Amino acid sequence: MSLKKIGMITIGQSPRTDILPEMKEILGEDVEIMEAGALDGLTFEEVKAFYPRRGDYILCTRMSDGTEVVVAKRFILPRVQRCIDLLSRRGSEMIVFICTGRFPPFSSKRLFIESQKILDHLILALHGEKERIGLLVPLSSQIGQARKKYDRFKGRMIIKAASPYAPGDEISTTAKAFKKANPHVIVMHCMGYTQTMKERVMEVTGRPTVLARTLVARVVKELIS
Repeated sequence: MSLKKIGMITIGQSPRTDILPEMKEILGEDVEIMEAGALDGLTFEEVKAFYPRRGDYILCTRMSDGTEVVVAKRFILPRVQRCIDLLSRRGSEMIVFICTGRFPPFSSKRLFIESQKILDHLILALHGEKERIGLLVPLSSQIGQARKKYDRFKGRMIIKAASPYAPGDEISTTAKAFKKANPHVIVMHCMGYTQTMKERVMEVTGRPTVLARTLVARVVKELIS
């Protein structure tokens, strides 16, 4: 029997009206999406207590009103687990964690899909000794942790930052920097990047570009088709 009820977990606040519409275009109208967010029920002032400190793994997400917030992974872990348990109780047949950060194992009674693993295994498949991979992350403070993670890969990783939640057009500026670096392919390593942002990167760089949200949606579509 095809899976129809899919739970979606964000490290920010639900509903993710900025992400789910583009994913649903791929998943189809007969799929019921149930959402939960690690920051649900909290005010912006309360979320400030989760701000990263020295040595923390940094995550970038948004509140329900679109405000960008930066949080430390250690504060988010138990809240993500509660989201998994909640969506399982609500009848989700599959749960998708729509975050590309690196996390320890969670406990789930349902099939649990981690966006990060999908994206990272694609990068591994694309990478080789002669390939140059452009990696786009939201914050400049995340470049170091990304470089530490991907240094084991062969070839060259070109890592740059542009927030999908910031005002202005950081994407175009960073895309111009990518064009100068001349990567073979660019990976937009955050679920917050949109299809419009991808199109802008491709327009500026002329390079194939991978968008995290649509890649994950296509993998989930394969699983339920």
